[in-house]
Amino acid sequence: MKIFTAEQIRQWDQLTVSRESITSLKLMERAALALAGWISENCKNYTRLALFCGPGNNGGDGFAAARILYTKGFDVEVFVPDIKAEFSEDASVNLQRLKDFSGISVRELSGMEEYSFDDETVIIDALFGTGLSRPLDGIYKKLVSEINEKKGVKISVDIPSGLSADSVFTEDTVVFKADYTLSFQCWKKSFLHPETGKYTGKVIVLDIGLSPEFREQENSEDYVTDQHVISRIFKPREEFSHKGTYGKVTIVGGSYGKIGAAVLSTRAALKTGAGLTFTLAPDCGYIILQTACPEAMFIKGGTEYIENIGNEENSVYGIGPGLGTHEKTRKALLDFLKQYSSPVVLDADALNMLSENQESLKYIPEKSIITPHPKEFERLFGSTANSFERLEQARKKAGELNIYIILKDHHTQVVTPEGRVFYNITGNAGLAKGGSGDILTGILASLLAQGYSTEEACLLGVWLHGKAADLAAEKYAKESMLPTDVINELGSVFGKLNRKKMKL
Repeated sequence: MKIFTAEQIRQWDQLTVSRESITSLKLMERAALALAGWISENCKNYTRLALFCGPGNNGGDGFAAARILYTKGFDVEVFVPDIKAEFSEDASVNLQRLKDFSGISVRELSGMEEYSFDDETVIIDALFGTGLSRPLDGIYKKLVSEINEKKGVKISVDIPSGLSADSVFTEDTVVFKADYTLSFQCWKKSFLHPETGKYTGKVIVLDIGLSPEFREQENSEDYVTDQHVISRIFKPREEFSHKGTYGKVTIVGGSYGKIGAAVLSTRAALKTGAGLTFTLAPDCGYIILQTACPEAMFIKGGTEYIENIGNEENSVYGIGPGLGTHEKTRKALLDFLKQYSSPVVLDADALNMLSENQESLKYIPEKSIITPHPKEFERLFGSTANSFERLEQARKKAGELNIYIILKDHHTQVVTPEGRVFYNITGNAGLAKGGSGDILTGILASLLAQGYSTEEACLLGVWLHGKAADLAAEKYAKESMLPTDVINELGSVFGKLNRKKMKL
């Protein structure tokens, strides 16, 4: 799914109106019907709705939705900043239609003190939409601050008021904090970054029938990795195949006290379907690895830390889990990279060692994958003010080095050498545990070995990782799920993918 800017969304609306020969008012009615449909279906246990509507078209959506929700049996109260304010043309029409219903009260904000907000009140934010170009101030800043303190479920129409669609305002910006954001037609970029996404709650994308031609033809460098993308990438195993069909993986990792990381990565590679899996680790991990991962073969790379990395061109290397940063390990890594030309997966201590000398980055083979978390990225490429700037820095470096950068975050981003960005929307906070990244390394290396392109391996691998984590969270809760639980759920995810393919 493409992500469009606020300006592109405005153009999308206009094109839909012109090509379908409908009025903007009719398009607003579509949006209101979609809003009211979701709210009536999902808020059945609530009877009272308080809508806060601004002067623009976002407020118009709110006015129209309020009218429809009233006909569905909800007790509706609407608040506006000033009943005599200058509203947009379409908002004015829907406000007048609303006034024609005797059962709906339209109050100015001064009347909010007389209204009793409780746990049974659903608060709906329709103050400002994607056209907002500056932080809230004045009465709106005060209003949103007060609403955020209220109890009850909070829902935003299209985008939380106070949030930019495309970037981050200043740190002290006041933004409506929603439990749900009912977004029209597509995700907004700000929903997917930690500084801004924290305000959206659960994002629900509502189809309001905007022009499909625009979506197909309009250019974007930003995407959401959705089920359609994954279904296109995933390839079921051929019946007439053998272990050689699915490639060879070598996980390079482990050091004294950190053998567990190599175990997790190895097990993930195995569960993702690699034909042959090797673990190159120090001798101190031999018994552990042979016991924990009997399906994998052991290669000795040192005694207590790795001192030598082999060079098999027909094997895909995943390097870094629990590797340590001993001087001999650093030398072994650089020697390997200088002579190896196929794509590799680099994570954790492999990245930490490369960050010590920027010249080392040029030895990363083209089309390789690196998977830094924010601190590792900072050590590699320097600090940035926020995640939006970090992403732009990643675009630049991915292009310069001709590699794929997986920026690990709540919505992990896959950055391609061409500058495209794919946001992943599977996964949850249960992955915020040591060992989760080691699993991803094994998954990525396994997919590369099976013949997926680097881009396909990144998109499918990150999605698989997150989807398995979602299943683990359902079983064990985010607090209690372990990385090993995530590995064990990979089979369930593959099962669902295969069943979906069979239906096609």
